Amino acid sequence: MMISEMNWMDVEQYVTKDKRCILPIGSTEQHAQLSLCVDVILAERVSKEAAEPLGVPVFPVIPYGLTPYFSAYPGTVSLRVETLMALMRDVIGSLRRSGFQNILLVNGHGGNNPIGALGQELMAEYGDISVRLHNWWAAPKTMAAVKEVHPIGSHANWMENFPWTRLAHAPAPKGEKPAPDMEKIKASTPAEAKDLLGDGNFGGPWQMPDEDIMKVWNAGVQETREALEGPWPDWSAK
Repeated sequence: MMISEMNWMDVEQYVTKDKRCILPIGSTEQHAQLSLCVDVILAERVSKEAAEPLGVPVFPVIPYGLTPYFSAYPGTVSLRVETLMALMRDVIGSLRRSGFQNILLVNGHGGNNPIGALGQELMAEYGDISVRLHNWWAAPKTMAAVKEVHPIGSHANWMENFPWTRLAHAPAPKGEKPAPDMEKIKASTPAEAKDLLGDGNFGGPWQMPDEDIMKVWNAGVQETREALEGPWPDWSAK
């Protein structure tokens, strides 16, 4: 259930029975011809679909993350590392004050991985919460589903091309894009990286049949639900 469908009294009652919640995290950045909000859309949707049968609240997705390497692409918004860490510290602290102790961070953007270390830090600091980072697209079963469809699943290619991340006015190009020199791109400034990447796709097919991409999506939802199911600490026993 979405937290937007609850009031404070609902939350107060909920945490007496269940300490779990989901906080989705995304990024607003270039994704070739796809929406700039691909990571936002996917993190929120996979969280909602995973949590719905369990009745676990899903908080609003955090739409910005760490993406300085794409800053030359118009529309990309990148936070400083210290800004994201401060934001996440405050949000997680607020969830704890509300009574949530088992917090699943469903991440839709690889650049946000430092929040995993912050979660560990807060667990040590507070001593009464469990914070888990779940990179939904990179989890083992989901990545296995990706490999069954095509050996190359990466940024802005078919792997992120879902019916809900496409733009009607910007159809996907046909065929496959040759893989760029990623080592050279990593060593480049944002402007140079843009010149090397072109549209922003990291290589491979721009689009695959929907029946194939839905196999990946269904695996992602199921694996996110499994992460939400636990194991979690039994705080009543502490």
